[in-house]
Amino acid sequence: MDLADGLVDHPYDIYRRLRDTAPVHRITGPDGTPAWLVTRYEDVRAALTDPRLSLDKRHASAGTYKGFSLPPALDANLLNMDPPDHTRIRRLVGRAFTPRRVEQLREPIRRTADRLLDALGPHGTTDLIAAYAAPLPITVICDLLGVPESHRLDFRIWTDTLVAPDPARPGAAREAVGAMLGFFTRLLAAKRAEPADDLLSDLIAVREEGGDRLSEDELMSLAFLILFAGYENTVQLIGNAVLALLQHPDQLAALRKDPDRLPAAVEESMRYEGPALLAIRRFPVEDVTIAGVTIPAGETVWVSLSAADRDPDRFPDPDRLDLGRDASGHLALGHGIHYCLGAPLARAETEIALAALLERFPDLALAEGELRWRRSLRAHGLVALPVTY
Repeated sequence: MDLADGLVDHPYDIYRRLRDTAPVHRITGPDGTPAWLVTRYEDVRAALTDPRLSLDKRHASAGTYKGFSLPPALDANLLNMDPPDHTRIRRLVGRAFTPRRVEQLREPIRRTADRLLDALGPHGTTDLIAAYAAPLPITVICDLLGVPESHRLDFRIWTDTLVAPDPARPGAAREAVGAMLGFFTRLLAAKRAEPADDLLSDLIAVREEGGDRLSEDELMSLAFLILFAGYENTVQLIGNAVLALLQHPDQLAALRKDPDRLPAAVEESMRYEGPALLAIRRFPVEDVTIAGVTIPAGETVWVSLSAADRDPDRFPDPDRLDLGRDASGHLALGHGIHYCLGAPLARAETEIALAALLERFPDLALAEGELRWRRSLRAHGLVALPVTY
């Protein structure tokens, strides 16, 4: 099976057929090489915590993985690491995303949301991705890191280029990587010269102090990952949640009637239409058997978060958005030691974004026009979300 064939536009129909047929499938990966796809909830959840499934590309067999490679200065990040390096780096940065720290960010996030909604005016038609779902998280994560406003639009463009490359511009992704590398090199040099009260300055201090330290590549890669993932995942979370609610007017009405259900709405929207179709690829360090299928060491394994979260054996009637459902245990943000580092911040941003939007525009509705999904198997989100208000 060609993994890219129809999966972007019709993922849940394809996943349903795959789950009904077998728990593990031999497929052709997005890079054209053979891979294995895991789709059932229990198998996916177990795979996410299996230490035999490594994120380190050095465990890939020769010729079995041809994914796009970042330069070492951006590639030494948590998405390519196993313990003990993963444990060390996650511990060093984890304090920036604690629930207590995120709680302190709620008021600034709400101010940013209100400012973006003010700019829309009292009524009209707009693309909610470009006007709201994208600028909100890029503002929040850049403020946290200490990225100057003058560079934020550039970073959005570079990120979009990496996540959903344009086939008509085959060199655009490498150009974006080169621009990012230069950007982070200059930014870290500026922070070293003039430290500030921001996360990048804190990470530089960790790099240059004794004890557990970051290498220079780890420092730059970590800055890249926090900015990239902190922006990209949350764009999808906000956009997909709004879309799901607008497509289910009964659930939207129930939420408007009882705003205290907002945290539950965020969790259910994550389960229903998560920000990623697939988790980061993994490579068995030894032969691994999943649901009776033996996968040889070094081959590429993809576990589908979105397929798992639509598994009827775990979530009854999974293709229905139900804000009364207990959506706890969903895998939209991962599971185990690689669970999304910024999950508390992503949840807070999505909750605040929805609250501000629904309070401001009681008649928010989808505008006419075809909805198009981004051509990516990682970032599952809309190209645009046209709405009237």
